[in-house]
Amino acid sequence: MKFNRDLNFGNLIGQKTLIYGETNTGKTLYTANFVQFLLESKNIDPKEVSILDFAPKLTCFNDLKIGGRVQDYFENSVKCNNIKFIGEIIPPRLNAKNKHELYSNICHNFKKIYKIIEIYNSSPTPVLIINDISLFLHLGSNKYLINTINKSDTFFGNSYYGSSISSKFSKLISIKEKRKVESLIKNVENSFTTT
Repeated sequence: MKFNRDLNFGNLIGQKTLIYGETNTGKTLYTANFVQFLLESKNIDPKEVSILDFAPKLTCFNDLKIGGRVQDYFENSVKCNNIKFIGEIIPPRLNAKNKHELYSNICHNFKKIYKIIEIYNSSPTPVLIINDISLFLHLGSNKYLINTINKSDTFFGNSYYGSSISSKFSKLISIKEKRKVESLIKNVENSFTTT
């Protein structure tokens, strides 16, 4: 189903929601808008909202904005329970010159992401926000992710699902990523595409 910009965010409280699509289609913006709605319109205690932000820093690639964090679109999201990792996430395909570097980047990211998911799992909050899920899915398990999502009462996350980020040596990882996102779409009750 296509994501409607006029969607009533109130209907998503108590639900599990995933938005997915190509780069530069507003996924992180809509995620930040949902966080803003929770804090400003519903007056939810920010400490009840955990944000796991897997996205790399905002960058440009072929005139498209790639990455970007929830905080880039809603500054007050810093008041939430932001579970952070040390260091940075590497855009795995964009920062690789060959297959070896690609897999090295993916492993680097997975180690960081897995640690913060484990922190959330040890002390879940009622609301879980995940930005850029596909970076976890490069190596991570859908089942593990679904179990994490189900620890929350309200989940809102987004994932890259497209073909604009690719290279001749990343085709296999792109196919795997696409299949895992498709499986996630089937397992999250409210799934919307932004493209």
